Amino acid sequence: MTRLKTEPSGERAALRRYVTVCVLLWLPPGLGMATMVLLFSERGMSLTAVAGLFAAHSLTVAALELPTGGLSDVLGRRPVLAAAGALNVVAFALVGLGTTAWLLTAGMVLMGAARALASGTAEAWYVDTVQACSGPDAELRTGLARGGSAASAALAAGMLLGGALPWLLGLGPDVGARLSEATSGTVLSLSVPLLLGAVLRVAFVAYVLTALREPPRPPATLRSVLRGVPVTVRDGLRLGGRDALVRRILLGAAATGSALAAIELLVPGRVTALTGATGSGAMVYAALSCAGFVCSGAGSHLAPLTARLAGSGERAVLVGLAAGAGGLLLLGATASSAHPVATTVAAVGFALVYFGLGAAAPNENDLLHRRVADAGRATALSVQSLARQLVGALSGLAIGVLPPGPVPWLLTGAVLLAGALLWLRRSDAQAVRVTGV
Repeated sequence: MTRLKTEPSGERAALRRYVTVCVLLWLPPGLGMATMVLLFSERGMSLTAVAGLFAAHSLTVAALELPTGGLSDVLGRRPVLAAAGALNVVAFALVGLGTTAWLLTAGMVLMGAARALASGTAEAWYVDTVQACSGPDAELRTGLARGGSAASAALAAGMLLGGALPWLLGLGPDVGARLSEATSGTVLSLSVPLLLGAVLRVAFVAYVLTALREPPRPPATLRSVLRGVPVTVRDGLRLGGRDALVRRILLGAAATGSALAAIELLVPGRVTALTGATGSGAMVYAALSCAGFVCSGAGSHLAPLTARLAGSGERAVLVGLAAGAGGLLLLGATASSAHPVATTVAAVGFALVYFGLGAAAPNENDLLHRRVADAGRATALSVQSLARQLVGALSGLAIGVLPPGPVPWLLTGAVLLAGALLWLRRSDAQAVRVTGV
């Protein structure tokens, strides 16, 4: 590997920049997630239509994951991250301002394309940089855990701010109503968090272009890109077939996608039904999601400790995914009751899902990075995200047509539990690193 010229504290600088990128990368989605489902409902979309919009996003990510991962491995991390940020500026504006199904679909498709470009690229930059400073045996789990904690904290802050903004705009002189009237319904109070997210994406692009350095790569021509990306994609598709441990990581990611689809689609409506109004529902959902992401950040922060207590990274993944499955089952068991005790149990289940998934992710990725080579690192992460997004999209479509109540929760809980049980069998800890992807 080409050695990266860094200051003596190169690893600390890399971690600091990685954490900053994680914050800037995930703060805007947090802002948008707080109100997106409710905004679509205000635009006249049914739950089935909302599930279709999220499916358009997820399927776009799934379709582009491998090509964009290959692009990152061929062109470099910085230009691909900057392109992701630029696409997201347009996507957030379209979703925030769109009043028709085709505009909202276009926004979600662009958001999916940007997500595919960014998927794993910042993490790949961090691992490349640390290994350039300290060699291939550099300690990764702690840095990955801190990046996960930073991403969760950014999502939590974004959810809290995004949920509070529509509520605050409705206090006193109703600014939200005035905005809607002045723009003929184009800008609603629920649109404001998404528009703020578009502005923050501009700051993300500026930081990526000025702060992220990476080892020099051979000059990329159109011909080299067209030749290099398909080869990298081909190797990515072979990844799970030739390594049992990587295959389990991919299946675990798929199970996680199913769990997250249930959370994203079902919780906003459940909270709004309890509060009785979209404005207060958005605020309560934002607070609940903020708590969930805090739990995810705590789980991620404790991932190294979980691995030590469990005896290995693999056992830590088993514990994390099993805890998340238990949380989904609690949500399913209380889905048909609005009793305060049932609501409390549901909140505990919600927190347990995020804590478990947060604890599992850094341990999974630490295992993954030690099984792949530098030239295919982003592609490997893209394969992992592809499994998550594809199964998440299919699960979302299934949830949209299933009867409301415990059934969707129990089914996704069973899927996540199956993903956890895959880790009962231990792998050879001394397995040789894959030399390709």
